[in-house]
Amino acid sequence: MGTGDAGEPSTRRADERLSAVGPLRRLLVKPELGALVGAVAVFAFFAVQSEVFRSARGIANWLDPASTLGIMAVAVALLMIGGHFDLSAGVMTGTTALTVAIVAVEFEQNIWVAIGVSLVVALLLGFFNGWLVTRTGLPSFIITLGTFLMLQGLNLGLTKFLTGTVTASGLAAAPGYGSAEWVFASRMTIFGAEVRVAVLWWLLFTALASWVLLRTRFGNWVFATGGDEVAARNVGVPARRTTITLFMTTATAAWFVGTTLAVRLTSVQANTGTGQELIYIVAAVIGGCLLTGGFGSAIGASLGALIFGMTQLGIPYLRWNADWFYFFLGAMLLLAVLANRLVRRYAEAARR
Repeated sequence: MGTGDAGEPSTRRADERLSAVGPLRRLLVKPELGALVGAVAVFAFFAVQSEVFRSARGIANWLDPASTLGIMAVAVALLMIGGHFDLSAGVMTGTTALTVAIVAVEFEQNIWVAIGVSLVVALLLGFFNGWLVTRTGLPSFIITLGTFLMLQGLNLGLTKFLTGTVTASGLAAAPGYGSAEWVFASRMTIFGAEVRVAVLWWLLFTALASWVLLRTRFGNWVFATGGDEVAARNVGVPARRTTITLFMTTATAAWFVGTTLAVRLTSVQANTGTGQELIYIVAAVIGGCLLTGGFGSAIGASLGALIFGMTQLGIPYLRWNADWFYFFLGAMLLLAVLANRLVRRYAEAARR
């Protein structure tokens, strides 16, 4: 009897552990599940009502804005999983784009030299944000808000000083532009529709970020730092180095998107990217990232960007007032936050 009684709790605990990792339970706690359901619902909603939306050409059209947003959303999602925000991410795309245009045109350099200089600027800005956050202990919200305001002023002031206007243009005449256009702004024909190369870059970055998060030691450090930084340090996680790397990753994504915009448009406005940082955060939150850190998904952030792209063009396809787009985006954000909260509670309950 004694042996049998002692074995019952052990068996019960084993059963509980097995149920906690069952396929349905594992599916329900996936951070990207809500975004996947939302993306399918949004596609079905617009596709049923608009033949253009579901055509190959229509798909290529709404994948275009989703791609550049998705690249940034993935990087912002990594940073949010690590427990931080970067409010300078949007204006940083403008800073890097302006750097490419000004160095190539005003200083008459090969465009690849300009792109390299722009990358260095981005990495320094990312390092500055990360170093300041880790050294001062101030919220990243405040630090990057200051960076946002400084970059906004620099973009406008330096552009007017160097070009005499608020626009840096003439990039198409710069040496090396043809090869840069092939890398950053070329098109390919798929199923009869022209698709921007940025879509392929977006898929590549999403796959790479997912692999880093789920299959590498650095990914474990990101989740640990965002979950509880003090506890992470106590078990040997280099939390400061991880945070700085994440800020530099966001800056690198801003450089890539900024360079893409500069090469594609061949001219850059001084206010490029301003206000986009909130859209990046919205896409990451819709994709399952918690505002408190420690939970999220790169795939989910990409799905959030996909929802953004479908909605941005789906509303005009239905001939609705474009002002409804922001109402829809706000509603999606609130629904995503509530859904993420329920999923997190379910996940915590499943671990008990």
